[in-house]
Amino acid sequence: MKVLVTGAAGFIGFHLAERLAGRGDEVVGLDNLNDYYDVRLKLGRLAEAGLDISRIAEGALVASGTRPGYRFVKLDLADRGGVDRLFGEEGFDAVCHLAAQAGVRYSLVNPQAYVGSNLVGFANVIEASRTVRAGHFVYASSASVYGLNEKLPFSARDNVDHPVSLYAASKKSNELIAHSYSHLFGLPTTGVRFFTVYGPWGRPDMAYFLFTEAILEGRPIDVYNHGDMRRDLTYIDDIVEGVLRIIDRPPSGDPAWTGRTPDPSSSKAPYKIYNIGNGRPVGLMDLVRALETSLGRKAELRLLPIQPGDVPVTWADTSDLERDFGFRPGTLVETGIARFVEWYRRFYG
Repeated sequence: MKVLVTGAAGFIGFHLAERLAGRGDEVVGLDNLNDYYDVRLKLGRLAEAGLDISRIAEGALVASGTRPGYRFVKLDLADRGGVDRLFGEEGFDAVCHLAAQAGVRYSLVNPQAYVGSNLVGFANVIEASRTVRAGHFVYASSASVYGLNEKLPFSARDNVDHPVSLYAASKKSNELIAHSYSHLFGLPTTGVRFFTVYGPWGRPDMAYFLFTEAILEGRPIDVYNHGDMRRDLTYIDDIVEGVLRIIDRPPSGDPAWTGRTPDPSSSKAPYKIYNIGNGRPVGLMDLVRALETSLGRKAELRLLPIQPGDVPVTWADTSDLERDFGFRPGTLVETGIARFVEWYRRFYG
C-alpha cells in the first residue's frame, strides 16, 4: 500500500513508519517538527530512519537513504493548501493520522495549540482523505476520553461524554467528526484509543522519561496523588503491531447496529473504535521500582496531590481487539522499561 503517516517524527509515528517501510509499503511521513518538546529528539528519530535532516525543508519530500520507499515532508496540517497539494500529488491507499498536540497538562495553559492541531488539522486531513478516496483513515484517539468514567476496565463500548481536559475533548471530537465522514461519505475510519505508551525514542514529557532523567541527575521525582496512581502502560512495539493489523482491515459497518441501543464503538457506517492497551494497570510506585532496578539507583520521591486533568486509574478492555485481530499486547513493564533505559543511556550518553 501507499500510506501517509502524520506525526512521523513523533514517538508512535516514527516506529509505525519504520514498520510499514520494513514490510514493503510505500510510506510518506509528515510532521511539522514543532518545539513542544526537544526538536533534537525528533530529528534524531528521522536520522535513525535514514533521512538526511540537512535536506529537510518546508513542503519538500526527502527520501530515506536506508529505508526503500520511505519519504518525509515537513508540513503543518493547519496549512490546508499544503495538505491538499500533498494529497492531490501523491494519493494514498491509507492514512494513519497520528499528528496532534499531545499532553493533558499542557492543554491547561495553551488551549489554542489543541484547537489548531487537533481540530483544524484533523479536519484538513480527513477532508483530504475523502477527496482522494483513501481506502482507510486510521487516527489516534486517547484513553483520556474516558474522563470521569469509573467503571473498569474502560471499554470502547462505554459512553465517553465527560472528559476532564481540553486534550481529551479534542480527541472525542475527532471520533465524532470521523463518524460523520463514515456516515455521509462512506469513508472507512478507525479510531485507536492509546493507553500510556512507553519505550525507546519515547516522549520526554512522559512520567517514565522525566523520572529517568531526574534519577540519573540525582534530583527528586514528582509523584502525584501521593503515588496512588495506576496506568495501563503499553510498550511501543505492542502499539505498532495493533495499529498495523487495524490499518490492513478497514471496517465495513455493523448491520446489526441499532440506534435504539447504540454501541459507541461501531455503527452501520464503516466506523470503529478500538482500545490498544496492555490490559494490566501498573501502580506508579511499581513503575518507579522498575526504573530503579534498570538504572541501578534509588529515586528520591516528592509526594504531591493529583493534578488538574489527571485521573487516578487507566485500564484498557482490549476484548474487541483480541476478537477481531487475534492480538493482545503482552510486554511486561520490567522488560519494556529495561529496553527504554538501554536506549536512553545510548542516546543521551
